[in-house]
Amino acid sequence: MSGKKGDKEGCPALELIDFNNALEQFQNLVEKMIIQKTKESSGLYTKDNDERDYEKFYTTTRTLFGSAVKDQDIQAFFRKVMRNLDERPEWLEIFGCFRRANGGMSSTSKESMVLLVSEKQQITHSVVKRKDVIKGIVKVPLLHLTVTASQKGVLTVFRKQMKVLTTINIEDTAWITGCDFLPNLKYVVAVTESTIILWDYKSKESKSDGFVIKPMKNCLLCVCTVTVADNLAKDTILMGDDKGYVYLLTITSDDFIMKQSKAEKEAQFKVLDAESFDIPKRKLHDDWVGKIKYFSALKCFGSCSTDSTNSFVLDDIKRLEDHLPVKEFSVPKGVNAFTYCGKAKVIVTGGNDRILRLWNPVVNFSPMGKLLGHKHSIVEIVTNEKDQHVISLSCAKVFRVWDIQTLSPLQVFYEDHGTPEEMNSFPMVFDNDHGLLFTGSDVIDIYPLANVIQDSKELPQTHEKSLNVLLYNRAFHQILSICTESILKVWDLETGSQIYQLEDAHGLNIEVTCAAIERNGVYLATGACDGTVKIWEFESGQEIKALPLAQHSNDEHRMLKIVYLKANEGQHAVIVLEQRGKIKIIQGDSTQTDLYVTWVLPEIVPFPRRNPVVYLSLKPASLKTQDFFPEIRLLCNTSCMKNDTETFLSSVDIRCFDVLKVEGGRLIATGSANGEINLWDFESASVKCLRKTTEDNQGSGVNAILFLVHRISSSRKRSSQSPTPSVRSDASAIAEQKGSSSDQHEKNAESDEINTEIKTEETTSCKDTQNPKMNEQLLKARAGLSPLLASAHESSCIRLWSIQGNLMKELLPFSGCPSGPLTVLCTDIFTKILLTGSKEGYIFRWNMASFLEDSRNKKNEIKEELCWRAHAAEVVDLFIEEEKNVVVTASIDSSVRVWHARIGYYFGYFGQARKFELTDTSRLILPSDVNDFSAIIKEESKHTEKKEVLYPLVLDRDKLKSLTGSPSDLEKAGHEEAVHGFKFFRALAPEKLQHLETFEFVSKEAGAVFGLLPIYELEHPIEVSMPNSLQRIKAEKSGHKGREKHPDSIEDLSQDK
Repeated sequence: MSGKKGDKEGCPALELIDFNNALEQFQNLVEKMIIQKTKESSGLYTKDNDERDYEKFYTTTRTLFGSAVKDQDIQAFFRKVMRNLDERPEWLEIFGCFRRANGGMSSTSKESMVLLVSEKQQITHSVVKRKDVIKGIVKVPLLHLTVTASQKGVLTVFRKQMKVLTTINIEDTAWITGCDFLPNLKYVVAVTESTIILWDYKSKESKSDGFVIKPMKNCLLCVCTVTVADNLAKDTILMGDDKGYVYLLTITSDDFIMKQSKAEKEAQFKVLDAESFDIPKRKLHDDWVGKIKYFSALKCFGSCSTDSTNSFVLDDIKRLEDHLPVKEFSVPKGVNAFTYCGKAKVIVTGGNDRILRLWNPVVNFSPMGKLLGHKHSIVEIVTNEKDQHVISLSCAKVFRVWDIQTLSPLQVFYEDHGTPEEMNSFPMVFDNDHGLLFTGSDVIDIYPLANVIQDSKELPQTHEKSLNVLLYNRAFHQILSICTESILKVWDLETGSQIYQLEDAHGLNIEVTCAAIERNGVYLATGACDGTVKIWEFESGQEIKALPLAQHSNDEHRMLKIVYLKANEGQHAVIVLEQRGKIKIIQGDSTQTDLYVTWVLPEIVPFPRRNPVVYLSLKPASLKTQDFFPEIRLLCNTSCMKNDTETFLSSVDIRCFDVLKVEGGRLIATGSANGEINLWDFESASVKCLRKTTEDNQGSGVNAILFLVHRISSSRKRSSQSPTPSVRSDASAIAEQKGSSSDQHEKNAESDEINTEIKTEETTSCKDTQNPKMNEQLLKARAGLSPLLASAHESSCIRLWSIQGNLMKELLPFSGCPSGPLTVLCTDIFTKILLTGSKEGYIFRWNMASFLEDSRNKKNEIKEELCWRAHAAEVVDLFIEEEKNVVVTASIDSSVRVWHARIGYYFGYFGQARKFELTDTSRLILPSDVNDFSAIIKEESKHTEKKEVLYPLVLDRDKLKSLTGSPSDLEKAGHEEAVHGFKFFRALAPEKLQHLETFEFVSKEAGAVFGLLPIYELEHPIEVSMPNSLQRIKAEKSGHKGREKHPDSIEDLSQDK
């Protein structure tokens, strides 16, 4: 215990004494004390006049250093020497100064930090008195509360964001030594040296603040709650005292009434007699019980002491009553603190020997591992469950963070504020829900985790530019993202790490606008703004084939969408949508090096207004060239067509399309900006225009379209066994992928290679005889197994159509905030879940399993289950991964984010530094640009559906007078009765009173009767009076009776109402 001259710097100036001589005498005093204590432990010491106890040590130290040392520092130094004979404290500690640990104390970058000390927050509310310290901090996750207790009796309850909810000053003279929260009774429990305080933190000023149980025979040092939710009217607490006893106390709500002391006068707390309680106790340690905790996962309690033999006890609370042997852990110099990590299933203990030990809860004779590094006694330990980290604190205010899995130190930092004293009971708790470390001294310090700060403050960014494409390769479990800068990145879904990237895939400054992955995951097709299309090997990123650039390329050939039809080593086929509205099939085979156009869908179709169905004349022989859709020939010249009263032309402003090829049906559906949906059915040889007849063109544009194919159990089983089941079609269906695309000028291909024929017919007599497979399709439709078509619109609604052209359902999302136009649709592989994304960044989840099983049954509804805001900007695309139960979203905000599919929990974004943990949802984190957590939609919380109320017609007398004013020719001819009836009905009109809108609740339980009644609003109250005709009749009757009984009586009818 040697001192150096350099150590004197920073210590208080000592006056009138020689510091070196005083320091030498102090060191000799400490050495004699250690020798005396060693002899006492071995039984060789005999008492004499030179015995050195605390009083002599205090007197000598005060004589040597005077007022430069404080009483609490002298007491702390003496305790440390007596408990740790092998550990020789430095003389600086007598002045309240501690050396910083050398190892690992160098400043590290934020990326390598676990806890960001620079982002520390301090709560400086009056939670303590003057010269007071916090003795306990408790988190109550279910109620979002934080409870603190100071040594001098200040109890404080904080709500969210550490705002004070309520506080109380205990008037008991004894010091508080620990606190906890009773979850069932909703009381704060605190223990002092001789009492148990039960504080009702919700009590009003006029009532009592709670109860106090006294007297307790020994000095209580610690308390904890047994968290067993078996009874809502009682709580069980465990306590430890200074004699090594552990107490078990059960408190019920009836005890507050039955066991009050009658002799006591009115006081701050009502007194409960301790003798009236059955409090089992058992001596488990030979020294003070330093801490006591209950672990729900183990169904055991733990208690620790500085006793080297019975240092730590871990067993069932029943052992406190039956006195059977308990499981004891022996640690040299005892245990000051302990904790349990549920993920790693280890107990961690620390004490005066400065070593952290990891124990298997079942094995008590040898630790699993040791963590070395602390220079001073360990006084507190907490666990970060999610990251499997242990945070330990020494009496020198040095924090160390350890990784349990690797048994390695991660971070060391030092706290130098507050009163410099040894902290034998320094409270510390870790909030696993929010990733925050709470510590207490004379203030509350809050240290955030680095990854929480990163997720909550840094804007997620996967690319530097806006995203165009998001795809999922189910075979490789990998993500493909493409931005407007034409940087293509491939990511691993499970970890979030990047696998590879391609730049300028279609050439320098050529934007890649769309892409598609074939169903086996081997090949990738991309389309660009200049009309080019390329085929790639997904795993290697090697280009295979390409569609050459057209000579006259312009923005009209920009690719908006591309879908893979077929892919193998010999042949590739994709169907694409250009910005000008043209849909074409592009193919390539082994005999040719380049891709080429083989089929084009007509751009403009004239539809009859009365029945918008056009029947086609197909050429089945053309299937030999491209195997997908037959060619059609356009006989009429669409350039001469125009809208008139009999026909209208289909829109060329096509935004989206989807393809479905199943047994017995080949369909293409297109959606336009004006709300038109054209359904091309190549089995029935027809094209239908689907449109809601009562809707205005404005706000009805179709942004996304998707075929929904119902799967029976057998097909589901096959799909689950398939390596890459398609998200949007059946086993042989074609998966739709979103994107935008290439510019391609194929005038020669359109005029020479493509023959199209359309025959318009207004009769439907031959429609069932054109193709025998149509009958099979109708049978499926009658059985409720026909595919449906879903469309997402600018008006924020989703519409479900039958392939016969009938509107079956219209859905509006439920949200507290306006969702905005819907931009994207997707389903799971079983078509049970429908996901939609909006222009405002919201995601909506719908359950449609029962509806697709039998869409004709009105009881089978589509239920909205979840909504959350995933981005602050437009959602470009999304998909759901059923095996990992996640939803991945992409937005124009340059980020690709991962969410839990059922609860909307945020896992992170692709491109972040840390890896994903897709199975852990314990910590609530949101991106920096999102403020609201996900909302689970319940049936009773659905919005009300606005219903148009038809009010009864009333006779408009003014209108009737105008009609009857001039006799007609029919009246002159003797038809007066017929003419009068005609005029009467012509004079009926809706009532002119102002009325309120009425609503019909979706939930029939509320508003089933009153929701349908019209509600009228009267501007001025109308005095209810009897009509004149009734007044005359009543006057006559009353006058007749009056003459019979009282002839002289006159009744004033004018006052009768």
